[in-house]
Amino acid sequence: MDTDHYQHPSAIVDEGARIGAGSRIWHFVHVCGGARIGKEVSLGQNVYVGNRVVIGDRCKIQNNVSVYDNVTLEEGVFCGPSMVFTNVYNPRSLIERKDEYRDTVVRRGATLGANCTIVCGITIGEFAFVGAGAVVTEGKTFADNSLIVGAPARVIRSLDEETRQRILEGADVYVHRGELYARALKRIG
Repeated sequence: MDTDHYQHPSAIVDEGARIGAGSRIWHFVHVCGGARIGKEVSLGQNVYVGNRVVIGDRCKIQNNVSVYDNVTLEEGVFCGPSMVFTNVYNPRSLIERKDEYRDTVVRRGATLGANCTIVCGITIGEFAFVGAGAVVTEGKTFADNSLIVGAPARVIRSLDEETRQRILEGADVYVHRGELYARALKRIG
């Protein structure tokens, strides 16, 4: 296991997990042995990362998120607090379905808002923005730059090039009542 990352003493990282340089693993995190985590990733308090998970460089996974097997997060994905991934479409306690896992892919730079649910079998495009509380249902591919809200989730518009550029420059972009807003952040230091 690499030693060029921070790991809180309460975190559990199973033998075999690969964690990139500069990553930070906070309180009560569990990373399974087969996980592949990139550089400069932040795993917030109480995050779980399964064996067959790939997390790209510079992702931020906020508190109380479980990233289950067959989920791939490309570079720079943001997972908001308490958002949810699934990996079996119709789970049952009495029926073993580990051979029915469906792949979920979240492309580069996408944002998954707080408390949203991503049902397995989904692809979220580059720089897409899933609003807080959205329920993204199975078997769909969402285009790059989509603004996705609702339950069930739907695309309400595409992010224009100006908004995408503001995100890349560090603007604070957020959704309120289905509208997209951006404001410049003051950089400190």
